[in-house]
Amino acid sequence: MPKASELKRGMAVEINGMPYSVKQIDVRSPSSRGSNTLYKVRFSNLKTGQKLDETYKGEDFIKQADCVRMPVQFSYIDGEDYVFMNSEDYSQYSLHPDELAEQLGYISDGLEGITALIMDDAILGIELPASVTMQIVETAPAIKGASATSRTKTAKLSSGMEIQVPEYLETGEMVKVNTSNGKFMSRA
Repeated sequence: MPKASELKRGMAVEINGMPYSVKQIDVRSPSSRGSNTLYKVRFSNLKTGQKLDETYKGEDFIKQADCVRMPVQFSYIDGEDYVFMNSEDYSQYSLHPDELAEQLGYISDGLEGITALIMDDAILGIELPASVTMQIVETAPAIKGASATSRTKTAKLSSGMEIQVPEYLETGEMVKVNTSNGKFMSRA
């Protein structure tokens, strides 16, 4: 059982017998001595999609959800549903775009390194790899000598997502994007 201070975004936990995924963690350190650091956590119910906000002290224990983690790969879109294939036994699981929410911008053809959360032979959700490599399809022209400054410009990626990238990058280049915060990491 992890402590509240050990929670990470995307972890599956059990609250009141229901599986929840950690969506957002806000750490609050009180200014007075002897006070505990508080963790305000936003959860999303993996079955219904309902949001739940809870506040924990750093030493509070939270029960991990009893679900199986399987390596999967994104295969294709079937109507509206996104289909993922189990890398071990080739079984397929479908998720509706509403269940993927903010993860949609990182999913591209053949994306590997995805972990599916499976409970009772049904997929509850997915965990993306820490970073994904994507191509810039549209951005302003590169500026000579821009590598000396930390200014950024907007770039549209192959998935349709827009991020801020350094000014020296051009259309067609491959970049690594952090999946936890949606920020540019490096050239790929």
